[in-house]
Amino acid sequence: MADRTGLFAGEDPFAIAQRWLGEAEASEVNDPNAIALSTVDQDGLPNVRMVLLKEIEADAFVFYTNYGSAKAQELDGAGKAAFVLHWKSLRRQVRVRGLISKVEGPQADAYYQSRSLKSRLGAWASDQSQPLSSRASLMAKVAKITAEKGPNPPRPPFWGGYRIAPLEIEFWADGAFRLHDRFRWRRETVAAAWEILRLNP
Repeated sequence: MADRTGLFAGEDPFAIAQRWLGEAEASEVNDPNAIALSTVDQDGLPNVRMVLLKEIEADAFVFYTNYGSAKAQELDGAGKAAFVLHWKSLRRQVRVRGLISKVEGPQADAYYQSRSLKSRLGAWASDQSQPLSSRASLMAKVAKITAEKGPNPPRPPFWGGYRIAPLEIEFWADGAFRLHDRFRWRRETVAAAWEILRLNP
């Protein structure tokens, strides 16, 4: 096993990722949990966008979205995705590639209820990724939904989470003279043991 000390120490990559995120929360000005999520469409053309990572579980990473969105269609179609967490202030990043499954039921309900009321109503109002005639029409729809759903709207059936169970996680930290430190955790299946390698910068 590769010799890992300091930033990279630990036998659980999810614990390392959580520790790094915790450190980023103290140094990043905005959205330290922002990830650049990469998917592919039915033609294999890549797509990338920023979303917010909402949970690091014991064996997976979780975020939420509208199931009708372009990203959700691509996640459902491919069953795979990748993302990168990049913290400019810490000069570190975490890259993840893995398999996708949905997060629904009580876990998704609980996260939805933790959001601000305006965000919950916005989830109902937005036909995410679909054409929009004007901002005014969107705001009118928000007003209508507000009147219909009231102050405690339930989670929309078309909104929920996705879980990425990684087959590969890479931890990267900036090094002097562009000689960066990189450690890759890789496994053949989600039930397999991790292989850890130090990589050239």
